[in-house]
Amino acid sequence: MVHIFTRNLTFQSNNLGKEVTLMLTFDGDMEGLYEDFFPVVWKATKFGKSGPYRAQATYTSQLAFSKPQVVDGNIIDASTCVKINVSEKTSLTEANEVYHFSSPVAGVNGVLQAVNNTDAIQDIAIGFMTKGDLMPKPALYFKEVGDGSHVTAKFTPILRAYITSDYQETAIIRGAIDTPAIWEQDLAALSDSTTWNLMRDPASGHYTIEEA
Repeated sequence: MVHIFTRNLTFQSNNLGKEVTLMLTFDGDMEGLYEDFFPVVWKATKFGKSGPYRAQATYTSQLAFSKPQVVDGNIIDASTCVKINVSEKTSLTEANEVYHFSSPVAGVNGVLQAVNNTDAIQDIAIGFMTKGDLMPKPALYFKEVGDGSHVTAKFTPILRAYITSDYQETAIIRGAIDTPAIWEQDLAALSDSTTWNLMRDPASGHYTIEEA
């Protein structure tokens, strides 16, 4: 039985000193990143210069493959999806312009796999389900997967935070982010609910995130 966990994250600031955008994405060090697949912006939230601000994000570890709909470099939706667990695989097929993921079966130990059996090149995404949503939140985007080829993902929920206004939510990040991450956490290792303070050093201008 696969254990599904939920992580409720709260980010807050008070009199930050400058208006900034906090961007969250799953771009941990993974083999093939920015070559075979690309991270997707999960959250992009503005925090004001003065006064209190708070933003919340909820992650659920139920993963899913999806057939993403991409417009202008953003994943705006998905046409279909299938829930999948580690060490399982699924197959994407197409009939009469309708796409379908097969029910997952046992696959390679430790990874998730999706095989493209549509007779054409396809984009495939892996993401996570959120309570109440029909389609998953995309986390990684696999571009132009050839027919007969398979996507193999070893997804670890390592979330990073950046101060950058260059991206919007659901944007596909095509290359390494040019500003260093100010925070990194393996969500599996956190408590169910955590609160984090976003702070700015007025002398250096550097930002930090520390648990409240």
